[in-house]
Amino acid sequence: MDTFFFVLEAVGTVAFAISGAIAAIDKESDLFGVLFLSLVTAFGGGMLRDVLINRTPSFFTAYFNIGCAVFAALAVFLLAAAFKESYVKREKIAEGINNYFDALGLGVFAVTGAKICIGSGFDSALAAISLGMITSVGGGMIRDLCLGEIPFVLKKRIYAVASLIGASLYYVLFKFTSLPEFISLIFGVLAVVAIRIVATVFKLDMPKAIIFKK
Repeated sequence: MDTFFFVLEAVGTVAFAISGAIAAIDKESDLFGVLFLSLVTAFGGGMLRDVLINRTPSFFTAYFNIGCAVFAALAVFLLAAAFKESYVKREKIAEGINNYFDALGLGVFAVTGAKICIGSGFDSALAAISLGMITSVGGGMIRDLCLGEIPFVLKKRIYAVASLIGASLYYVLFKFTSLPEFISLIFGVLAVVAIRIVATVFKLDMPKAIIFKK
């Protein structure tokens, strides 16, 4: 289980690092900006969670995951630099790819955040689910604020709600069924990814009071 959890966190880290790099490149950030925002996206939510539960932030010991995130961000940066004309022409495709990586990272960190919360003694459903959401959306919110954007989670598509559903599904399956924990984790991740993809394809948003036409 420890190996599976380690691999799952690495996958989520790489997915969010790629998502952060693509968002930074879209805003014309330089190499440092791309690397910084990739790390913020990948680790920001986990650091917020760890501070809230009085735990030493895992970022300070996650050398392998940091290396994976830096490597992924560098790869995206070099590909964009090498094929800059094609990259600009296919910006919509890049945004679509970014969305899939973002959905995967969101799902992974929603369930791993909930798992870490439970393992740290915060066993209530409210604590596990809410901290799972914070883990999954926190890094993206910090990234968007650094880029001068209203955080994506607050304005477009079903985002935080998807992470809440994924963390809730993991919690229910883990606590109230006899399924192996890794199965509960996988179902939680898949639920988030499915919701995010459906919301993107069908352009589903949470209700808004006023929609301003531009």
